[in-house]
Amino acid sequence: MGNANVWTGRLAEYQVIGRHLPSEANPNPKLYRMRIFANNDVVAKSRFWYFLSKLRKVKKTNGEIVSLNLINEKRPQRVKNFGIWIRYDSRSGTHNMYKEYRELSRCDAVESLYQDMAARHRARFRSIHILKVIEVEKTDDLRRPYMKQLVTKNLKFPLPHRIPKAATKKIFAANRPSTFY
Repeated sequence: MGNANVWTGRLAEYQVIGRHLPSEANPNPKLYRMRIFANNDVVAKSRFWYFLSKLRKVKKTNGEIVSLNLINEKRPQRVKNFGIWIRYDSRSGTHNMYKEYRELSRCDAVESLYQDMAARHRARFRSIHILKVIEVEKTDDLRRPYMKQLVTKNLKFPLPHRIPKAATKKIFAANRPSTFY
């Protein structure tokens, strides 16, 4: 089944700090810190060892996790723009990509990314590597036109299917009320 249980819960952001086990040759090994998006701490630790083994000659059997912290959103009620750099494996090769999302938190933006990549590119959770997630503070720094259109001044959305209040008072009417104005 592979990663079938990855989407059982909401994603959370974890800070995982690990290192090589101390030895006589190296009594004070270097610490490695990663911010990992996972739905629980077990998956977060597993992803940490997966990425660290690709970067350095450290694996779970000869390493240890020093710290595992859950990172919470500073302002979860405010809408923010996020830029996400990813690397993913498709059927034809490996691709780098930059995408932008408008969400309430970093975790929501990453969830939107996974859904978007699954829909547009048929990319699975296991084939997507998140390189960096930043909050884009200035609207001038937005790159994608689908995000720029959301931050224009005096933005209004049409409401084409409004039912007039006068038409709802009658119980029986001879003709249907028009809902388009």
